[in-house]
Amino acid sequence: MGKKSLAEKLKKKYHKALEVTDLKDLLYKSATRYTRRAAFKLKDKIGNIYKVTYEKFKKDVMALGTALINLGLKDEYIAVTGKNSYNWAVSYLAATIVGIVVPIDKELKSEEIINFLNVSSSKAILGDDKYITELISKKSEITNKNTLFINFNSEKDTNTYMSYSLLLDAGYNQLEEGNKDFDNIKIDPDAMKILIFTSGTTGNAKGVCLSHKNIVSNIMSTFGIVKVKRSDQVLSILPLHHTYECTLGFLLVIYSGGCISYCEGLRHITNNILEFKPTVILCVPLLLEKMYKKIEATVRKSLPEKYANIEGDVIANLPLIIKKIVKTKVKNSLGGRLRAFIVGAAPLSPDVITSYKNLDIKSIQGYGLTECSPLVAGNNDFYIKPDAVGLPIPNVSYKIDKPDSSGVGEILVKGPNVMLGYYEDEAGTAKVLKDGWFHTGDLGRVDDDGWLYITGRLKTVIVTQNGKNIYPEEIEHYLNENPLISESLVTGLPDDKDEEVYVNAQIFPNIDAIKEYLKVSLPQKEEIFAVIKDIVSSVNKKLPNYKHIKSFIIKDEEFEKTTTQKIKRFGKNVENNK
Repeated sequence: MGKKSLAEKLKKKYHKALEVTDLKDLLYKSATRYTRRAAFKLKDKIGNIYKVTYEKFKKDVMALGTALINLGLKDEYIAVTGKNSYNWAVSYLAATIVGIVVPIDKELKSEEIINFLNVSSSKAILGDDKYITELISKKSEITNKNTLFINFNSEKDTNTYMSYSLLLDAGYNQLEEGNKDFDNIKIDPDAMKILIFTSGTTGNAKGVCLSHKNIVSNIMSTFGIVKVKRSDQVLSILPLHHTYECTLGFLLVIYSGGCISYCEGLRHITNNILEFKPTVILCVPLLLEKMYKKIEATVRKSLPEKYANIEGDVIANLPLIIKKIVKTKVKNSLGGRLRAFIVGAAPLSPDVITSYKNLDIKSIQGYGLTECSPLVAGNNDFYIKPDAVGLPIPNVSYKIDKPDSSGVGEILVKGPNVMLGYYEDEAGTAKVLKDGWFHTGDLGRVDDDGWLYITGRLKTVIVTQNGKNIYPEEIEHYLNENPLISESLVTGLPDDKDEEVYVNAQIFPNIDAIKEYLKVSLPQKEEIFAVIKDIVSSVNKKLPNYKHIKSFIIKDEEFEKTTTQKIKRFGKNVENNK
């Protein structure tokens, strides 16, 4: 017998997960187990915080579901859009139990939302007033002329939309009269009940078909390695239409007996952290990195000069007594209870993980895709490896297809979390689902202990004339770790003379950091160029010649991003000027 991998040894340590068969089963069991516990802490219109119990949450889902059935929406496609809110959470569960839920990104243009409504033949859409009224103004473009519009914010019905609150009241009245339609729903765990249109970073949206089994298997597997405690307060920041936030920041928390609060917007994060005092925050690397840069800048300003100018991570290198005082102040500025960040959607710098570890805050990085419901691998409560995205979660397997000499190849995934297929796209499904394995399109390698390392995307690899592969993400990592750079995008461009591909970097500088670095109030373009040129030169010294950045562009504004703050690699962001 060969040596057991760390992933195999880990099986003995898994947290015991309660079995649930579908999302209705999850809701009912949680309401029974955690009846009077707070499922949500929310703010009313005047800013007062109030609680919603698990029992109340279940009843609201039942009432809305009953009303949706009464509207003839049983087994129909029901869309949900809008900002993160309690009404969104209730609507999502009611829709996926009664029919097929279609969560839609509120940031999309109305034309794109209408396209998704038409493609899915959705019979109803629930959402915030802002988005509902905009869609109604373009109702002529919606194929189904009988589409129902349900407005989260209106207290009364109009001739164009229904009031969510009145619909909820109607559902409660039907429940009180003994209506058991919602209670009697039997869910096929393997049937398609969730349709998610991925924004991706390529701009080509695909409809991902998921079942309740896909989602609940992922919830139970995740709980096995990262235990959400009943005492946990989770601050929901990322958009709920995205599977990462919906599965891990919403449904996993409800499964576990924790409590959810909603961030009111990125500019309100600091205030919301102080108000809700979260113990766990789900986020993307960009947010975590920006937060730490802000923390470090604030700490440096508060320290005596001899400590303020310490090179590297200032907090890690402080004398023990001062470090203890600083750590306490920083943790208090984060609400005083924060124990963990759960990070996904893009690779996180190992340095950032170490920096937060020095504050006694875990950064638990994972890897997932919408097509995998979403989690595939993760660091966990037992092991954290800062430079890896994790070990396989329980009941999920991955392997590397056609690895090159350094072990890098396409990541393939198998497990109960893998999607049913792409919506009405047999050819697209056949391309990625082969012999039970999902072909992710991501490149990575796996070490002897089973740790997964992401090296890039198949679509973004730069191939030189000599056949060498250059992974843009590697070069971006070196650029972005410099505090004078906010973000970067690396692409391969053909040379006009000999058509050899060379590396080009588009760079958005951190102007505030450059001001401090140069000790000027307003740096000139030439000064900024000189600073970035030096950084590029220092990065090139860390890379072999064929990976060297041969040209760079300095951007005046941030890159266009997806709603999970990933830079869109194709489209507007790509500039070809040298």
